[in-house]
Amino acid sequence: MAIFHTLGKYRNTGLLILRVGLGAMMMVHGFPKIMGGPDKWALLGGSMKVIGIDFIPAFWGFMAAISEGLGGFLLLLGLFFRPVNILLAFTMVIAALVHFGKGEGIMGASHAIEIGIVFFSLIFIGPGKYSVDGK
Repeated sequence: MAIFHTLGKYRNTGLLILRVGLGAMMMVHGFPKIMGGPDKWALLGGSMKVIGIDFIPAFWGFMAAISEGLGGFLLLLGLFFRPVNILLAFTMVIAALVHFGKGEGIMGASHAIEIGIVFFSLIFIGPGKYSVDGK
């Protein structure tokens, strides 16, 4: 049992690894969407129809792309940590609803749900001391 007590001292290291890994992967997902331009943003923003928002889809798509791309970078740094995780969690809720709307069921939506739970949890956990916000 002593090993688990010792590992508890590395909580901030674990949060750093989690932030860097998730942040990098969100950047991988988000930057192509950012670079896709207005047509890609409008297509992506059309997803907001699942919650009854069908106006200015290019704006909503751009916001989703920025949430993933720039938000991933800020997550990696641990900067504006809680607001970024709120945006990312919301983005994953919409993604999960889109998968359900396409009839893909829980298996199609599972990745968005899982990562959304992680982002939502991080709102409460915080970025750890090895972050810009932690300084």
